[in-house]
Amino acid sequence: MNVTMGDIMAVKRVSKSEFKAKALEYFRLVESTGEHMIVTDHGKPVLEVRRYESSSPTPLEELRGSVLFYEDPLEPVGLEDWEMLP
Repeated sequence: MNVTMGDIMAVKRVSKSEFKAKALEYFRLVESTGEHMIVTDHGKPVLEVRRYESSSPTPLEELRGSVLFYEDPLEPVGLEDWEMLP
């Protein structure tokens, strides 16, 4: 296994044959640490294995800030606040 220093953290580099033999071990390592690894073929990088992170917001995050707050919901509404239908 080859370890090189990146900008932020060390990136593990493993050959295809080593990755094939220890794939489950490497999957667990990536999942638990969050670090990614590079799989090489004859010393050239061919794959990057990293933990999946969802880029879509959760339903609560999507609705955040969209709900109006009424201080007194039972207060009468003024005539100018009603929409008039023709």
